[in-house]
Amino acid sequence: MAANDTRIEGNTLLLGDGARVRFIRTLRLPEAGTHRLPPGLGEFPLRRVEDHPDTVPEQWRAKGGVMLPVYLREAMWLSFAGSPEPSALQVGVGKVCAISGEKWTGKLSRRPQNYVVLPRQPWLDGINSGKGTVRQFVAVPLGMGATVEGQVTGEETVGGLQLQAFPLAPKPRAAWREEQRRLAEERARHRAAHPPQYGAAPMAAYGAPPPMPMAAPAGAPGAAMGIGAGGSMRQEVYQDDRRARDWSDTPEARVFVHLVTPPEWRRITGEEPPPSPVDRAAYTRAGLPWYDYFDADGTDLAPSDVLADVKPVGEWLGDDLDPWTPPAPHQIKPLGPPPPPPGAPVADGDW
Repeated sequence: MAANDTRIEGNTLLLGDGARVRFIRTLRLPEAGTHRLPPGLGEFPLRRVEDHPDTVPEQWRAKGGVMLPVYLREAMWLSFAGSPEPSALQVGVGKVCAISGEKWTGKLSRRPQNYVVLPRQPWLDGINSGKGTVRQFVAVPLGMGATVEGQVTGEETVGGLQLQAFPLAPKPRAAWREEQRRLAEERARHRAAHPPQYGAAPMAAYGAPPPMPMAAPAGAPGAAMGIGAGGSMRQEVYQDDRRARDWSDTPEARVFVHLVTPPEWRRITGEEPPPSPVDRAAYTRAGLPWYDYFDADGTDLAPSDVLADVKPVGEWLGDDLDPWTPPAPHQIKPLGPPPPPPGAPVADGDW
């Protein structure tokens, strides 16, 4: 097992020097139709598995990593905001690649691409299942066949999420750092010559709405959870425009993310889990924002044929009967690419 440089800082995972990952709670989309980017409703709390050796399942201790509490059919997205250096990040759902649909290998591939490039990719809301669209990450119990893992491999033995980050190779990394140093000097000279004007309204940020009333919690059977596919939304997964040899052959960090039901979270940690997510109809009726992201310089990856065939979890868990109120046009907030980027270690294990 390679050296691991994964740390936890609050509710943020730091994988090496390049990748910062937060797990964001969000509204679950209807499984029919294609929708705008849903809002963020706060971070999932993260805890290290090794901090609870007497209460986590034995197989979790062997895998190490972190855990977070999630309700049955709750949706999430991964935020990469603040990732300071270029990083090739692999995202697995039950050790199925969320980008290519292929089995987890732990090595970078370009044919098909099995990773996202940070900080170019600002977030990832789901599996790469359509042209310019993804299907939302949704938590479901193992054993029903509803997970991406179950549908792609025919088995449900892994569950959770897996992340692995590769830095740039030494020479490209040194060249990138030198270029950033030069750009920082230019920005400093520009600021000195053009002092900022105060009082301008800040740009809206994807994932920061005001608090809303919470719906009644829904129970989730059992402790073992995996990722299924939810509703479809407009989101591009960007093609890597670097040379394949620019990336290191060796990952800098990796981590297994266990998904814990709220009752198990309470038993393992002694903490209360967050309340269940807000009702999406109430959110939209309140006039709060949805989002639309566009990067003119980015090239969308082709969708994975394997992931395009993954069925949404409603095929197993029943129809999504929550009322759907489409957002009004004035609620859709356009977003552009993020600006240039100006804890405790997590134990790895055998997975």
